[in-house]
Amino acid sequence: MNEERLLRRYQALMGAVPQSVWVMSPGGVVTVLSGGGIAEKLWTPGTDTSWMDAVHPKDRDWFQRAWRRATQQRSPLDTIVRVRLDGAVDRFRHVKIIAAPVVDEDGEVEFVGTTTDAEEHWRGRMRERLLARMAAVPAARDLSEAFLTTAAAVVPELADAVAIFRLVDGVEAGVRPTDAPAATSPERVGLAPGLPSLPPLDAAFVLGPVAQRAVESQEASLLAFPPDGPPGDGLSDVSVRWLREAGATGMALVPVVVDGRTVALATIATCRGNPPPDEADLSLLQDLFQQMSGPLRRTMELQSIRGKALALQQSFLAAPPSIDGLTITALYHPADSAAEVGGDWYDAVRLSADALALSIGDIAGHDLDAAMAMARVNSILRGLAYDSGPTASPAATLNRLDRIVQALDSPAMITAVHAVLRRRAHGGWSIALSNAGHPPPLLIPADAPSRYLHDLTAPDPPLCVTDSLTRATLYADLLEGDTLVLYTDGLVETPDTDISDNLRKLRERTDALARQSPPLRSLIRGLLPPLHHRRDDIAIIALQARPDS
Repeated sequence: MNEERLLRRYQALMGAVPQSVWVMSPGGVVTVLSGGGIAEKLWTPGTDTSWMDAVHPKDRDWFQRAWRRATQQRSPLDTIVRVRLDGAVDRFRHVKIIAAPVVDEDGEVEFVGTTTDAEEHWRGRMRERLLARMAAVPAARDLSEAFLTTAAAVVPELADAVAIFRLVDGVEAGVRPTDAPAATSPERVGLAPGLPSLPPLDAAFVLGPVAQRAVESQEASLLAFPPDGPPGDGLSDVSVRWLREAGATGMALVPVVVDGRTVALATIATCRGNPPPDEADLSLLQDLFQQMSGPLRRTMELQSIRGKALALQQSFLAAPPSIDGLTITALYHPADSAAEVGGDWYDAVRLSADALALSIGDIAGHDLDAAMAMARVNSILRGLAYDSGPTASPAATLNRLDRIVQALDSPAMITAVHAVLRRRAHGGWSIALSNAGHPPPLLIPADAPSRYLHDLTAPDPPLCVTDSLTRATLYADLLEGDTLVLYTDGLVETPDTDISDNLRKLRERTDALARQSPPLRSLIRGLLPPLHHRRDDIAIIALQARPDS
């Protein structure tokens, strides 16, 4: 009678606890003592299947190792794993499994365990983990880097491959009116580790109808593919070919919306036998990409500023004039950053058939304001140089510029070199220049090592730092075959380095290149530092004396 009462109490307790309770025999047979606590019924193995078949394919390897270690060491197991739902081959739910070994009198070990619904707990932890990975998005230099950072956060936990198509007013990246020309290739970034490489997209690429509907409606959607792969309709031909090659089982389409405008479409695919994303996955993906809206807005604003500054700057960086007896070339490289652009300029003004004014400068700041200030200063100096004529002193011209800029603006510090070159009667050119706090011009003689035109301590102070200053004019000659290089500090200044060392390295690099006698433009391009070392704008203008034609 007491045993029956205890059994009823045990059964009542098992029915009340918020989890499933089970026992696994030494032979691996699972007996469910109580099936409560799980929101949806879990799949259970039959006589011809293993209970490990219920585990999600992506979790199976690590879970088998964890279970093998627990049985070998006779130690408890406490973990969260995805288990298949009953009646669905591709639907899973996260559960928390706690199991403990029980040794009988014969030394055999069985495990007694509980299984608790852990879906919401796992989703919360995964969301925090993914958002932590996306912490680098606000520092992204451009949208492509921001999208790639987000793709890397999603793969491989939520997907096997991610491709994000950038949209511009719903026109670029293959979503455009039928009468709009396909002028440029769409922009796409993506990750597909361990899968076929994402195919290149040509200018004729168009997203399929399903993707276009997602863009236009701004609503996410799920696609589950049959065993033989995605159907040929609804998706672009390029996408269908790749998805079939990758063994895709499904896809989620998530529009990326910023301030009510779709700026990108994220396509997230599962492949190689992994179950397609479900509604829970889609909800997490939507939440993740929605969290991008703030950082993306800032990145887009920086890109807009950069684009305007570059356009303004390029409009004032005119091609150097053609002048008999000189080869002139110039280049400008913006900094490798979303905001750093705007303060550097170069200019060359033909004063007469036998005279040329040359200038280069840098205004403190790296934004649209710096670009606008550059435009004003460059225009004023250009006008002063032309008005002063070929006999003017560069120092006097810089003094005039300094007074005008300080009177008209509230300027930041400006460094500049202004030079006037005059043709000599017996060949070559004479150089007169004034340096306002700028890196020293580099002279490359045809028959000798390169040298700077003045000592590092010689430059006068920058513009806009004092009201009264008598500036100096320096003189040099440019003989046939000699080259003069004017540049901004981005060429020789990098963080945590000594400027004098960098100037020495520039001279050594110049001499090594000059020994190969390259064309002037090739020589100048060879002076540029590697891409990953370009932290600031770089402007260069150079000229080489040649025989008069």
